Amino acid sequence: MSHILAIDQGTTSSRALIFSSELLPITSAQKEFPQYFPKAGWVEHDVEEIWSSVVTVARQALQRAKLSAKEIASIGITNQRETTVIWERATGRAIHNAIVWQDRRTANECQRLKAKGHETFVIERTGLLLDPYFSATKISYILDKVPGARARAERGELAFGTIDSFLIWRMTGGNAHVTDATNASRTMLCNIHTGQWDDELLALFDIPKALMPEIKDSSADFGTTSPEIFDASIPIRGVAGDQQAASIGQACFEPGMVKSTYGTGCFALLNTGDQAIASSNRLLTTIAYQLYGKRSYALEGSIFVAGAAVQWLRDGLKLITNASESGGLADEADPTQSVYLVPAFVGLGAPHWDADARGAMFGLTRSTGPREFAKAALDAVCYQTLDLLDAMRADWHSPSRAVLRVDGGMTTSDWTMQRLADLIDAEVDRPAITETTAVGAAYLAGLASGLYPEPKKFMKSWRLEKRFVPHMDATLRVTQIAGWRNAVKRTLTQL
Repeated sequence: MSHILAIDQGTTSSRALIFSSELLPITSAQKEFPQYFPKAGWVEHDVEEIWSSVVTVARQALQRAKLSAKEIASIGITNQRETTVIWERATGRAIHNAIVWQDRRTANECQRLKAKGHETFVIERTGLLLDPYFSATKISYILDKVPGARARAERGELAFGTIDSFLIWRMTGGNAHVTDATNASRTMLCNIHTGQWDDELLALFDIPKALMPEIKDSSADFGTTSPEIFDASIPIRGVAGDQQAASIGQACFEPGMVKSTYGTGCFALLNTGDQAIASSNRLLTTIAYQLYGKRSYALEGSIFVAGAAVQWLRDGLKLITNASESGGLADEADPTQSVYLVPAFVGLGAPHWDADARGAMFGLTRSTGPREFAKAALDAVCYQTLDLLDAMRADWHSPSRAVLRVDGGMTTSDWTMQRLADLIDAEVDRPAITETTAVGAAYLAGLASGLYPEPKKFMKSWRLEKRFVPHMDATLRVTQIAGWRNAVKRTLTQL
């Protein structure tokens, strides 16, 4: 039992990886699942499709590694955060499609609560802004939308969970209704200072406490899988939301360390240790991880559209056939053109938090073509990262530009990472193992199973693959950043 099965349940696909006793990936499997868009700004998932994809990839990974379940020490789970599921305790069936973190349908409800003066209270308790991004208003929506749901919830017939909770419920045959502190901290219902569900927040959003799962450490006993899922029961020992898992996988255990993950969106986390720093720059204060009953915190900036901008080039504009083509196309762009894409397809995240903003392009000329569009899409990711890092430095009161550890699909592009280093004017480190989200989940499970070392020893095992050093002319950088900020200003609806 010297291997770990890591399940990485993401926004567009589910993955499973097998890790060795040295925390090295041996094999993996991946399966995409459909996205549903009932209305503009609405995003849903069918949890049965998620469940099927998770079981499929986990079995495939075991088969490819030529391992049986009896050779797996434990399972670690990392998941898309905030995505909301409510299911029947008796059957395990969801009463509504999962409402995805990107979904903006509850924007009006959030505005109503803000108008009544509730946002300060929410921020003080949760570290989060009153925004549709988080789970609380999604839960209320489902309870109001589905006939009889609220009464059933009050009778204890229903269960709420983020995707981790739903998967664990299914895996354990309904024997465990649990989550970890990192996922709980993203619901807008958890008091991050006590680490518990907050009765006043539950009352504010009119959510019965009977719906809520038990909150545990990120490395703990989350139950054991039913034997019929694999060929034997496997304990589940690690859980963390995807961005916190990536921070753990990047070994960001010391205050001041920062990582940024580039997937569908982009998420930067700055470790602030045992201090829950209140942001003055509209960043989020969140639980980075909870080990041995002790919480560590982070400042987080969330960008809704990162890799999704490249998908837009491919699927929407048909300018590329593969995401990997974007860097090469951008490299051929006309350097005399200043084209900016503000990818507010589903609103703007930190530090603006404008749910009503929509995407726009600026600086177009008759000679603007696919190359300039590709460069603008990749530049937008870099500029948005800069905005997050500047806000973090202001909140952390640090004038220095710390090394940025990066991971996620977009980081395979050397062009994009060099452009990132140039625009943020800081070194960018790409790790030898880029599957950092899965590494974090595997580490948490292996830590609880006695397979992997304590965090300080784990930090020493982190390995650099490539460092990108900034070399852009300072005057050019200032000019280009000013152009970006002017474009964003013109896009915002909340000035």
